[in-house]
Amino acid sequence: MQYVEPIDAQLQNQVIALTQDYIRRAAGFYQREFTDIPIIFNLSGRIAGMYRVYRGDRLIRYNPYLFAKYYADNLARTVPHEVAHYITDMLYGIRKVKPHGREWQKVMNMFGVEPRVTCDYDLSGIPQRKQQRHDYRCACRHYSITTRRHNMIRKGERLYQCPTCRNIIEATRCAT
Repeated sequence: MQYVEPIDAQLQNQVIALTQDYIRRAAGFYQREFTDIPIIFNLSGRIAGMYRVYRGDRLIRYNPYLFAKYYADNLARTVPHEVAHYITDMLYGIRKVKPHGREWQKVMNMFGVEPRVTCDYDLSGIPQRKQQRHDYRCACRHYSITTRRHNMIRKGERLYQCPTCRNIIEATRCAT
């Protein structure tokens, strides 16, 4: 299988320019200013884009591998999709509306883009994030649990009980 290389700096700059253009379109339509926000290309896996608010900081993240494989489609769909999340947040507040609710759909329609939520891409050649699994057991069976659950058990934050035998699951000898 041939692996997809991420988009280069020149194509990233085109994506950034288009993102900023959609923000300016919204500013003209809504007759208000929207600040340009940071745009980074560090997503991996099956997600093409993400609008994120973390501790008051807003940013848009894109998957450089999916953009490389489906560049035109991502320009046409993912960029306006993520900008619509940003504009909806600025107009209504992120906690006051559903992520893909009426308000977001109105922004997408204003952009002239069908308000679709997901895309179904062939991910062959795209690096996938694989989560490590850990072996656990109870009296009647074995479990393979995620690192997140494993760490919560190790820190004493959670106990998980087998639904069949009702015993607490425990790490096998090689789990750390």
